[in-house]
This record gives sequence, C-alpha cells and structure tokens, in this order.
Amino acid sequence: MTIQHINPPELYEGAPHGLSHATVDTDTGLVFVSGQVDWDRDYRVRHTTLPEQTEGAARNLALVLQAAGSSVERILQLRVYVRGEIGEHLETVAPILVRHLGVTRPALTGIGVASLASPDTLIEIEAVAKLAR
Repeated sequence: MTIQHINPPELYEGAPHGLSHATVDTDTGLVFVSGQVDWDRDYRVRHTTLPEQTEGAARNLALVLQAAGSSVERILQLRVYVRGEIGEHLETVAPILVRHLGVTRPALTGIGVASLASPDTLIEIEAVAKLAR
C-alpha cells in the first residue's frame, strides 16, 4: 500500500498535531479526509456561529478533496460532528451541506458531541472519497 499525505498550504499545518488533512491510499484510490473545521492558518476559529462554521468547514473539505485529486462529487461517506444534540441543529446544517454537496448523496452520519478540536469549534466534517481517475 502506498500512502500519500495531503496538506494544502491554504490550511493550517497539521504536522505539529500529528495529522495530515487527508491521506490517499493510491492502491485503492480512496481518500480519507480528517475532520475539517473552520480554522485559519493559526488554528483559530474564523466564525462564531454554526452556519458560518459549517460553510467554512465545507469549503475546507472541498479544498482538501481537490488537493487530493478528488471532489465533493466523489464522496462516499460523510461524518458530521456537531457540538450538542444533532437533532437540534439539522435544520441549520443540512441545507448548507446540500448546497455544497450538490446532487452527491453520500452515506452520512450526524453525531452530537460534547467537545471538538477547540472550545470555540462547533462543527467538524470528515469524509471518505474516491480519487478522480
């Protein structure tokens, strides 16, 4: 198995935390995207509201997929972690995700959590996708 590490220069550096934004198994063509959040290059949350953070995380997800040679259209599985009860946030998060994913309908799991990568982080989105071959 050959693994390629994906770390777009537009995003924060993951090495100090022992991670890559994505890894690609070049043998299978699978792209595993780390949870994307609405952080700037200095590990700070860009926005304070859930809708704005969802937009930022979705944009970062698309950026990582593109850097890996994939796209949102090739997402197979999506996991969305939201601080609090997921059911209380579906009406906010779902339309934003639909807008970013277009007609893509990946397997999706929504998970409510007590905490995320930082105290100000409200949402984190991870994915598994296929390479565009």
